[in-house]
Amino acid sequence: MPDPGRGQDRSSYGRGARILSAGLATTGLVTFAYFSVSSHVLSDDDYANISLLWSVLFVTVTVLYRPIEQLLSRTIADRRARGIEHDLPLRVPLLLQGGFALAFLVVALLLRAVIRDQLLGESEALYWILIVAVLAYAASYFARGWLAGHQWFSLYGGLVFLESASRLMFALAVAVGIAEGQTAVALGMAAAPLFSLIVVPLAFRRRTAAEPATARPADDLGLARGGRFAFAVLLIMLAEQTLVNAAVLTTKITAQDAAIAGFVFNALLIVRAPLTLFQAIQGSLLPHLAGLEAGEDRAAAAHAVRITLLAIAGFAAAVALGLLLLGPWAMDLLFDDGATYGRWGLALVGVGMGLHLAAGTLNQAALARDHAIRAALAWLVAAAVFVAWLVAPVIDDELLRAEVGYAGAAGLLCALLAVVYSVRREG
Repeated sequence: MPDPGRGQDRSSYGRGARILSAGLATTGLVTFAYFSVSSHVLSDDDYANISLLWSVLFVTVTVLYRPIEQLLSRTIADRRARGIEHDLPLRVPLLLQGGFALAFLVVALLLRAVIRDQLLGESEALYWILIVAVLAYAASYFARGWLAGHQWFSLYGGLVFLESASRLMFALAVAVGIAEGQTAVALGMAAAPLFSLIVVPLAFRRRTAAEPATARPADDLGLARGGRFAFAVLLIMLAEQTLVNAAVLTTKITAQDAAIAGFVFNALLIVRAPLTLFQAIQGSLLPHLAGLEAGEDRAAAAHAVRITLLAIAGFAAAVALGLLLLGPWAMDLLFDDGATYGRWGLALVGVGMGLHLAAGTLNQAALARDHAIRAALAWLVAAAVFVAWLVAPVIDDELLRAEVGYAGAAGLLCALLAVVYSVRREG
C-alpha cells in the first residue's frame, strides 16, 4: 500500500469534500422531504410530536456520539499521516461509546414519564422508538468516524444517504396508504441507522486488503487523553444542538402550543439541510487538518480553512438572498401548517446559518490544533446567551424571537472561535 504522504493528504481534502458534498446534498434534500411529506400526512399536533421526537433524538445522538466520531477521525488520520495503518486505537473509543450509550439508557428509563408525557405527547410508542433509535445510532456514528479517519468518503456518504432514504420510505408508506399514523412515520427514525450499516462490510473488505505500512512513532491514545477530548467535543455538540433545537423546546414550554413549536421547527429546518451538507466539509476537513498538523504543515492547513470560509460566505449570501425573495412562498408550498413566515426573519436564519457553518470550520481547525477545551468554552457561552434570549420576552412573536436569536448567537460564536483559532498550537 502506498505511503499516505503529505502530498496525498493535501489532495484528499478537496476530493473528499466533493464526494461527500454530492452524497450529503442529496441526503439533506431527502431529509427535508421526510418532514415535508410528514407535514402533509399528519395533523399539526402529530407532526409537532414527530418534530419534537427528531429534536430530542438528534440532540441526544449528536451530543453523545459525535465526540467519538471526531475522536476516531482525528486519531486515525494522525496515525495514517505517520504511516501507521494497523493496530489503530479502537479500544478506548469503543469503551467511551458503550459507556455513553449505557448512560443514556439508564437516564432515559429513570425519566421515562417525563420524556414520554412532556416531550412526546404522552405516546408510549414514540418513547420506545426514541430508545431504540439512540442505541442504534451508537454503531452508526462509530462507523462514520472510522470511515472518515481512513478517508473512505464514498462509503461515508453512502452510509448517511441510506439512513435518510430509508427514513423517508416510512413517511411515503403513510402517504400512499400502506401504513398510517405518527407511529409509522416515527419508526423510520429507529430503522434508519440500522439500514445505514449495510456499507460497513464493504469497509471491512477494504481494510482487510490493506498491507502494513512503515510506521513512525505516535503517542498512545489512553483513556484519560481520549476521554478529555471526547468530553470537550460532547460539550461542543451539546451547545450546537442547543443552537438548533432549543428554540423548538422552549417554544413548546413557554407558549404551551405544540403547533407554534412546529412552526419554529420548520423555519430552523432551513439550517438543518446545510448543516447536514456541511458534514461533508467536517468529515474531510478534520482528518485533513489533523494530518497536516502531524506533519507541521501549517501553511496548507491555513489555506484549507481560508478556502472553506470563502465558499461558505458565498453559499450563505445566496441562501439569504433566496430566502428574502422566495422564502415565504417556498415555506407555504412545502409545509401545510397555516403559519405566516416573514421574509426578513427567514433571511436572518440564512445569515445565521452561514455564521454557524463558519464557526463549524473554525471549530474543526481548533480541534486539529488540540484546542478542544477552548473551543468548548466558546460554544457554551454562545449557547447560554441564546437560551437566555429565548426565555426573555424581548420579542413577543415566538417565531421572530427564535430567528433573531439564532442569527445573533451564531455571530457571537463565530467571533469567539475566531479568537480561539488565532491561538497557535502549543508545542
